[in-house]
Amino acid sequence: MSAPAIQPVRTPVTASPARKSAGKRRTTPALFDTALGWSDRPGPAWALRVLLCALALGVFAAPFLTVFSGSFSEKASGSTLSFLPHHPTLLNFQVAGERGIWDYFGNSLVIAGGGLLLQLVVCTLAAYALARHRFRGQALILTLFVLTMMLPEEVIAIPLSLVLGHVPVVGLDLKGTVWGVILPLGAWGFSVMVLTEFMKDIPAEIEEAARIDGVGELRMLWQVVLPLCKPALGVAGVLGFIMIWDQYLLPLIAAKDPTDYTVTVALSILRTDPEVGSGVVLAGAVIALVPSLIVYLLLQRSLVTGIAAGATKG
Repeated sequence: MSAPAIQPVRTPVTASPARKSAGKRRTTPALFDTALGWSDRPGPAWALRVLLCALALGVFAAPFLTVFSGSFSEKASGSTLSFLPHHPTLLNFQVAGERGIWDYFGNSLVIAGGGLLLQLVVCTLAAYALARHRFRGQALILTLFVLTMMLPEEVIAIPLSLVLGHVPVVGLDLKGTVWGVILPLGAWGFSVMVLTEFMKDIPAEIEEAARIDGVGELRMLWQVVLPLCKPALGVAGVLGFIMIWDQYLLPLIAAKDPTDYTVTVALSILRTDPEVGSGVVLAGAVIALVPSLIVYLLLQRSLVTGIAAGATKG
């Protein structure tokens, strides 16, 4: 009889310490991983980045904290840096209200709301025509929209004032009305450019399938194109509202009476009023700041998504 074959003894292979440590490493990025090498592990580099972030936050947040604290201070000074109000009071807001700040605030809300609605409608229609259709002179029209962003308001102030005083063809005088401020803001080259670039990236197959089902142009825009352009609409909405709300020269040249001014123009009036102090001006600045802050907080996610999508597009 032959001897039975002896099977070799297989010793279990133990992982080396280096391999164990490699297996324990994270395969997914941490919460604070960035392209700059941010890490959530404490260390000298981590401490330096935290210090730089705190410094940047202080630079940007200090003016806002000073405005808020000064608006609630009994004796505020625009030349001192203070993060906490001295002798807190609401008297500054009361005096600002007596100077008509809330009437100017209402004018700004009407102009910003109507101007933004008109701007989004006009820019969306223009972007849809430029992005989804081909016609002669298309590149020239888009270039003209972009060129309007390069003209400062001071250059067109006098011609615009003449046009608003006597609108060609119809011969209307729009000065002293909200339409004198809303209509010039009805189209913005930035919104047209952003919406056009987003609409160009919509696959043609989606549009072709919708047209086979008998979808018309307006329904195509409303039910197919616009739902895919929500990030771009968020960017156009936030930046468009801030642009309209911060208008100073246009409400000034379109007004016939001081009661037609907006809150931005009212702040300059408060600043030149010798009977009010810096606290009243700062209170008016806080009132003017609130709507822009609310709009940004409500549409912050759409704004960030739209900017990120535009940065990674292509």
